[in-house]
Amino acid sequence: MNTREFIRELIQGKQVERCGLWIGKPHKQTLKNLGEKIGVFNEEKLHRYFKDEVRWITPHYMKSTYSEPNGRSMRYWKDLNPHASSDALLAGAQTVDDVHAVEWPDVTYLKFDECLSVLNNTGDYYRLSGFWCPFYHDLTYLFGTEELLIKMMLQPEIVNCALEYLCNFYLQANELFYKQSKGLIDALFFGNDFGSQKDLMISPEQFEIFFLPWIKKFADQAHAYNLHTVLHSCGSIYRIIPQLIEAGVDAIHPVQSKAGSMDADKLSKNFQGKIAFIGGIDTQEILTNGSPEQVFEETLRVKRTLGNNIIIGPAHEVLMPDVPFENIRAMCEAAKEK
Repeated sequence: MNTREFIRELIQGKQVERCGLWIGKPHKQTLKNLGEKIGVFNEEKLHRYFKDEVRWITPHYMKSTYSEPNGRSMRYWKDLNPHASSDALLAGAQTVDDVHAVEWPDVTYLKFDECLSVLNNTGDYYRLSGFWCPFYHDLTYLFGTEELLIKMMLQPEIVNCALEYLCNFYLQANELFYKQSKGLIDALFFGNDFGSQKDLMISPEQFEIFFLPWIKKFADQAHAYNLHTVLHSCGSIYRIIPQLIEAGVDAIHPVQSKAGSMDADKLSKNFQGKIAFIGGIDTQEILTNGSPEQVFEETLRVKRTLGNNIIIGPAHEVLMPDVPFENIRAMCEAAKEK
């Protein structure tokens, strides 16, 4: 069994002999820092240095993937409102006609040559891929965060109309990509941060009304292509994990362990064997400020608590520059220990 097959079985909840390992995507400054420390400046070489088992290869953030003749980006509303402030494209929308009037992205401008080339030259590693599908964040850029939360309560039809455009685009984009990448990827990896440090950004009831149906559609689509569904959400999402399981999500990332109710003990007690986890090693205190010995012991605790159906890694999709090399090494060594 190669590495890719092993991680697939782990995600599927099968009995495996150990946990997995993914250091996450190194930040550019992290690469520079580690390059100066160990002489490895290349992202792929860094993964191999730490002997992790997952690669995140998405067409979403490759510049060549989306190309409109006028040069406008796929998510141009983020370019216009990068801080999700009130000065947003749809902040003043009063009817669904205002949403219809937006120039939405078109799948005819998609090309996957670059991403397919990378995938074809990737070793036997588990491949997270597909479009990032950040529909919740797109809404915050389109409406402004505060305005979005108000509209969800007072004008839900406007929010739902925008969601239709966003999610149908991502579903169509993934459909095209899945057909062209058949056999090259293992999971849809998509991200929307529904949690804060203490609790959800929105109520479970709002989540079920606005977002859960779309998550189920993304999961069903991925499963139709024999792909896993991995949802990224920072913060405390404990209260919606049962809904995610019901919708068909196979694994949750990054398990922000210092957020409310997201510690390994509580997750193990309520969800072990029902869903897989990726991440789980605290990046707020332990990885950044702890000693290598503390990191090693915490990693052992997390993997022993959650069992082998976890891929150990930082509780963040990005390996940040403030994580010392010695602590990364300690996490990786503990993850590999049987």
